[in-house]
Amino acid sequence: MPDSAPVSSQSRFTPRLTGGLPSRGLFIIELMLALILTRIPYLSVPFKWLESYFHELSHGIATVLSGGIVSHIQLFPNGAGFCFSQGGSPLVIGFAGYFGAACWGYLIYLLATWPKGIRLSFAFLGGLVVLSGLLWGRDILTLAILAVLTIILLLPLKLSKNKILTQFLRIIGLMIMLNALASPTVLLGLEGQGDAVLLAERSWIPAWIWVAIWLFCSLFALFMAWRRVDSALSR
Repeated sequence: MPDSAPVSSQSRFTPRLTGGLPSRGLFIIELMLALILTRIPYLSVPFKWLESYFHELSHGIATVLSGGIVSHIQLFPNGAGFCFSQGGSPLVIGFAGYFGAACWGYLIYLLATWPKGIRLSFAFLGGLVVLSGLLWGRDILTLAILAVLTIILLLPLKLSKNKILTQFLRIIGLMIMLNALASPTVLLGLEGQGDAVLLAERSWIPAWIWVAIWLFCSLFALFMAWRRVDSALSR
């Protein structure tokens, strides 16, 4: 009778975690949890501030990269925000807000797949908020919101388990991408204001097309997060 083949201690049908990546099922659970959290009154507010912050930060970065100067950013409790600047490319600056927020969400999700550097990731994001506050924060309300965001990003460093940190950061990344997906749709009901109207006036491309592009970018970011999980577990 031939010797039986060696049996692996882990079934080939059992999803194997790779680095800080969740299983496919856990990804869906975290995505649903992120979706629920973005819909809970009051509890969702700080995470809307995160998306708004990265939105305005992206405007600011685009302004600087296109040769302009950022005066200051302004954030509001309802999740709205403004980036006050001079010069630069209006098209690049106007497009960068929603596009940048989706990219930041995906970047944060990628950082959450790096367990050994998870504390460095939180420290980097918290430091980024502090730096942008020092450079571009002017009014008390904006500084207060940035202070809350700094606490959200730095307080988890008190936790001792990297597994909890990585999961929390993954959910933050998903929430930012989901908020970046939902936010542009509000522009469809606005008359004469918003980034889409600005771009339409500068490019002669209808505002709804710009909104559609932003929606596609956010969906693509979510898809890439899923592909990051799916491709790693398929190896």
